[in-house]
Amino acid sequence: MNGPLSLDRRDFLGGGLGFAGLSALRAAPASSPDAAKRRRNRCVFLFLFGGPSHIDLWDMKPSAPDLVRGEFRPTATNVPGIRICQHLPRLGRVMDKVCLLRSMTHRMNVHGPACSEVFSGRPYFGPPTTDQATREDWPALSSLVMRYDKARAGLPPSAVLPWYLQFPGQGKRIAGQSGGRMGERFNAFLMQGDIGSADFEMPGSKLSIDVPAGRLRGRRDLIERLQSRSSTGLALESFDANARTAYELLDKQAGDVFDLQREPDAVRDRYGRTTVGQSLLMARRLVEEGVGLVTVNWQDETKIDGTNTCWDTHQDNFAKLKNLLCPIFDQAYSAFIEDLHQRGLLETTLVVAVGEFGRTPKLGQFSQSANTKKSGRDHWPHAFTALLAGGGVRGGQVYGETTSDGGYVKDKPVTPADLTATILHHLGIDYTQRYEDEFQHLRNRLSEGRAIQDLK
Repeated sequence: MNGPLSLDRRDFLGGGLGFAGLSALRAAPASSPDAAKRRRNRCVFLFLFGGPSHIDLWDMKPSAPDLVRGEFRPTATNVPGIRICQHLPRLGRVMDKVCLLRSMTHRMNVHGPACSEVFSGRPYFGPPTTDQATREDWPALSSLVMRYDKARAGLPPSAVLPWYLQFPGQGKRIAGQSGGRMGERFNAFLMQGDIGSADFEMPGSKLSIDVPAGRLRGRRDLIERLQSRSSTGLALESFDANARTAYELLDKQAGDVFDLQREPDAVRDRYGRTTVGQSLLMARRLVEEGVGLVTVNWQDETKIDGTNTCWDTHQDNFAKLKNLLCPIFDQAYSAFIEDLHQRGLLETTLVVAVGEFGRTPKLGQFSQSANTKKSGRDHWPHAFTALLAGGGVRGGQVYGETTSDGGYVKDKPVTPADLTATILHHLGIDYTQRYEDEFQHLRNRLSEGRAIQDLK
């Protein structure tokens, strides 16, 4: 029953117990009116896996020496005084809606544990020697929301797409992405697949031709009869809760939300026909229907590269940013922000884009990986940038400041714990409340951080 929660027709209709995470999910009595859905706060968490080079993108140091400032030059945005990388022109045109939080900081410079710290808002519990999940993992933000937020209209309160982060050659996902020590039954709803494909369709989200509504009701009645005769309870009770929720999702035709083919081609083209672009478009559809938190994990063609995975640029930093990463991000992120704004959703939807850390102030500087070349930058957790937009955050501002080389936070430090607390507070979840740790049987706060109060 442990493991990622994904949508599979056999789990939906055939009696599988792999739908464990849905035991935390309860459907709303009926679809809320559009106005009510728009008033509800939501969040989209875009995780820039690999660690973007903050100093080359959104915290540039043009007056620094060559080995610090690099090849790129800053360019003006639509906000006077804010300048960002020349290869992010579309981001520049929506900067009035974006806050550059330049003072993110922690101390972990290894991918897996650093991912865990940002996802969970907790310092990694063990030595920085593994990227792989264990039952000791702190629960992810996505799982906290899955447990403590409320479902709407048959949809889960928390969803993750299009994959759980995992390094090639490893048998388990990277740490910190699930319920962990709080319990894997609180895993978020995982929408896994090639969302960027033209004909993407979530398996199991719609009734098939050979399973009409009457047959579906018959299966549901059978499960209810089995449940009423059971005295042992937990496994069957968990299955019953999962099945009931799955049936409610089908009854409400919530599967239509997962159908990107309902979007006009012009809209899909606007986001970009990439996995990231289409995942953000899916995120818009989900928050539009009331899903509280949507986590989008960055995915591109380099996810199979064990040395320079996604935003990890130990080598050829500038070529990879210019030719691959910046174009994908610039198109998808700006289209997403504009779309939310035009639909009246940005005011209540907090959009957070952040990686697990930044990159070294100097090119070729060694901090963790011997794979770092003179053309690249190594891991650097001491100072990096998060992009915040919507959700009441004032756009067109820079929050926090780093030193002249971008290496350390100079003003208004923000930890992953503070970021987690800020998101939970935005969603109306008391981050000071406690849950029981199933690993050590201790009571832990949802977050040990403090919500940032001066972003408006």
